[in-house]
Amino acid sequence: MGDYMKDKILEVLSNVDALTVEELSDKLLISDVDNVKQLMASLNEMESDFTLYKSNKNKYMLFDKSHLKRGILHVTRKGYGFLEADMLDSDIYIDSFNMNGAIDGDTVIVEPILYKGKTEGRIVRIVKRELKEFVGEYISTKKAKGKIKLDDSKIKISIEIDSSNSMNAVDGHKVVVKTIKQIDKNKYKGKVIKIIGHKDDPGVDILSVAYKYGINNVFPDEVINQLSDIPSVVVESELEGRRDLRNEVIFTIDGADTKDIDDAVSIEKLDNGNYKLGVHIADVSYYVKENTPLDVEAYERGTSVYLVDSVIPMLPHELSNGICSLNENVDRLAISCIMEIDESGKTVNYEIFESVIRSKKKMTYSAVNQIIEEDIIPEGYGEYADKLILMNSLAKILRKYKEGRGYIEFNSSEPKIIVDEEKKPIEIQKRVQRSGEKLIEDFMIQANETVATHIFYMELPFVYRIHEKPKEEKIQDFLKFISGLGYSVKGKLKLDHPETVRDLLLSLRDKPEYPVLSDLLLRCMRKAVYSKDNLGHFGLGSKCYTHFTSPIRRYPDTTVHRLLRKYLFENNINNDVLKFWDEKLITLCEHTSLKEQNAVDCEREVDDMKMAEYMAYHIGEEFEGYISGVTNFGMFVELDNLVEGLVRIQDLKGDFFIYNEQDMSLTGEHKKQKYKLGDRVKVRVANASKEEKQVDFVLV
Repeated sequence: MGDYMKDKILEVLSNVDALTVEELSDKLLISDVDNVKQLMASLNEMESDFTLYKSNKNKYMLFDKSHLKRGILHVTRKGYGFLEADMLDSDIYIDSFNMNGAIDGDTVIVEPILYKGKTEGRIVRIVKRELKEFVGEYISTKKAKGKIKLDDSKIKISIEIDSSNSMNAVDGHKVVVKTIKQIDKNKYKGKVIKIIGHKDDPGVDILSVAYKYGINNVFPDEVINQLSDIPSVVVESELEGRRDLRNEVIFTIDGADTKDIDDAVSIEKLDNGNYKLGVHIADVSYYVKENTPLDVEAYERGTSVYLVDSVIPMLPHELSNGICSLNENVDRLAISCIMEIDESGKTVNYEIFESVIRSKKKMTYSAVNQIIEEDIIPEGYGEYADKLILMNSLAKILRKYKEGRGYIEFNSSEPKIIVDEEKKPIEIQKRVQRSGEKLIEDFMIQANETVATHIFYMELPFVYRIHEKPKEEKIQDFLKFISGLGYSVKGKLKLDHPETVRDLLLSLRDKPEYPVLSDLLLRCMRKAVYSKDNLGHFGLGSKCYTHFTSPIRRYPDTTVHRLLRKYLFENNINNDVLKFWDEKLITLCEHTSLKEQNAVDCEREVDDMKMAEYMAYHIGEEFEGYISGVTNFGMFVELDNLVEGLVRIQDLKGDFFIYNEQDMSLTGEHKKQKYKLGDRVKVRVANASKEEKQVDFVLV
């Protein structure tokens, strides 16, 4: 009766704004006492779980129709936060004094309020708090108790540890703790569940960030035990049914320090003038069988995580650097995608099959770039130079083909942080994508599209890599902003077509603020995620896309290989198999998308920490950079080495500076000195905090 009553209430309220209990009773034709009691009980339950909202006038309405908003709170290091909710076009700002005891990650109810002419939010209720494990520094106190100084300053809770729950931690130990009992509103008793190491030990700082995101550098015993069953070399009995490509000219191209090699490539020019491109991917799913400890752990990790000069792998090194890695001059099992591509960049024919290969050479990007950019042939590359030049010709064709359909290239820079043996940063470089890197990217995109399209037209459950078009509101906000800078865009942007966004980006390329504008436009884009539904990839201008080329380091790719084996090589497409995967892929795609975002956030936080540590060695020194952001409390400056720091508004001398939100600038009230996005400035390093992961500058 309860669920039936709730369904009837929802049905009635979906067609009206709000009703009292009496009005609902009339609509539902309820008159007897028992049914009225059931109605009241259902209304109370639905109000408690935020299906309904009860107004001050005792009227009930659907919660989504109320003025309140429900979502996830994200708190910044400054103490203010934002409400993220699916129903909102943009996040709601929440000031620190309107938090009402909520902490980062809480599910909350927010009431929009008007403050100084702007809409902000005030948290009126904490719906759910999922206390996870926390990372922090153990500090001993009196009475055989300790406390934890949390690494994440956004989480405003205190945790005390009894000696019986400390694992004998001492002052300075970085530990993982979990809460076991709530003492007060934001005060908890906790238990140490892992000692990471002393805060001054090399690498402990990086591991502490990894554990904060639930990324473990240790594999469970059952996974290690399974490794004894995995061969270290390919044996003859494993080659049955595989195409033997060991005599083909196949090689790998990677960074000089890469040890987990997923992909190899080959090329030929056919008599008809077309290109025959081979992309050969390590056959990880052959070794990582479904539901084994290796598979369960790989699924849980979701992805390998690359932290400065080290990696926390999805698979143990025995696989990722050993039998699965396409190392030089050894037999390796692979899944090959051979594509025939014409002079326009269109794939006119292809094959996908199981293979055995033997990479002829482990090439590096730097050496390949010497050949195709500088016409210099390094030692040991002579016999492959013609192949590489042919590959570069095809890569240019493929890129031109992609650009023709709207491929968007933002050219965002990433830092490469060089550390010494003690893990201390000694240099920060910009990662540069040259012709060799672009060549491999183009070939991998081609293989990913080919595999995705093949399974899509078979109408079978599959993992797609999707990137939806941006929200109209975000693009309009961006256009409004650049209009404030004096730049106009002719015509109406049609967001159904990625080339429109690409052309907008190209139109800004010669502007002095281009690096900032490119970054702001990139933030308008949605995140790419995994999905069982093919919604296309907006950024690539692709109608059908997947991730097939990195199964050593990404679980979705391993799953794609597993499905290729079932569907194509074993022809196992009965109804039970299809039903199983149709259901499983929903959870799998959500989980791996979340794990990917965790890895990205972790990698960025480690980079921020190491860049702040690097700048701590350069306090007092001067650097040049450009203004990358302007706020009411100061401006951010990004140096040429990609380190970003804050110039606080109170440190701007000689005038009283006023923030202009429309064009994101700071202007002196009297002397009219103006600082705006993209301006080149010289700054001095005033302070740098590794713990807070932030850098403070003053203008020179």
